[in-house]
Amino acid sequence: MAISGAEEQFDYRILRLTDMTEEPMKFLAPIGGYQDMPLVSLEQAVEPLTSLLPAVQNYAYLVKQRCDKPADGLTPDESAAIMLYSMGWKPLDQCLFVALNAALRSADRRNLKPWFLFLKLFLTALYRLPSISRYTVYRGVKLNLNERYKKEKTVMWWGFSSCTTSIELLQSEHIVGKTGPRTIFCIECNSGKDIRKHSYDPSENEILLLPGTQFKVVGCLNPDSNLHTIQLQEIQPPVTILQHPFRLDHLQTKPVA
Repeated sequence: MAISGAEEQFDYRILRLTDMTEEPMKFLAPIGGYQDMPLVSLEQAVEPLTSLLPAVQNYAYLVKQRCDKPADGLTPDESAAIMLYSMGWKPLDQCLFVALNAALRSADRRNLKPWFLFLKLFLTALYRLPSISRYTVYRGVKLNLNERYKKEKTVMWWGFSSCTTSIELLQSEHIVGKTGPRTIFCIECNSGKDIRKHSYDPSENEILLLPGTQFKVVGCLNPDSNLHTIQLQEIQPPVTILQHPFRLDHLQTKPVA
C-alpha cells in the first residue's frame, strides 16, 4: 500500500483550499437521508465507496491505526473519518474529498446514497466538535472570480469547504501567490470546525465549513487590477439545508481566542 507522502499532502492541501471553482453557484435540493443510517465503524462506512475509490479501504485502515486516543472526546472511528477526509493520495481525483464534494454538488441527490454511511460517521464527528464563531478564515484561487460574487449577493457552497487561519499561507506562490489574476475570500464564519487535532497533518491549521453553508457577499475590494478580495459573511438559511446527524441539544458554540 502506497502511503500518502509530503508532496501528495501539499498538493491535496492546495486542492482543498481552492476548489470553490467547482461550486455550481445555484440552489440545489437539501442534503438529507444519511441521518437515518446507523452509526458504524469507518471500515463499514467506506465499504459502499470501493467502486468509486478503489484505494479507500487501504487508507481507512491506515488512519484508523493513528487514532488510538483521539482528542475532543471523539471515538477512534469518528476521529479517523476526519483524518481520512484530510488525507490525500494519488491520483488526486480519486481522493475521498474530491469524490465526496462532487456528489454533494451534484443536482442528482441519488449520487449521495453511496456516501450515506460515511456522511453519518463524518458529520457525527464534526457536530461533536464545538463550532467556532465570529472568526475570519481564508480561501482563494489563482483566478478572477469577481463576476460570480457581486456585493449583496447570497451564495451557497455545497461542498465541504477547507479554510486556513493564515492569509500568509494562502498568499504563498503555490496557492494564490502575489502576481497574476487571483481571488482571496475573507470569510466571517459562525459554524466552522477546527479539525487540527484530527487532521492527517495537524500543522495545516484547517477550519472546515460544512456543506450547505450560506453566505452574503458584504464587500468586494480590488487593491490592484489582478487582486480581488471578496468578503463573505456566513448567514443562517431560512430552511434546513443540511440535516443534522443527531439531536443538537448538548452542542456548544464557542469563539476562537
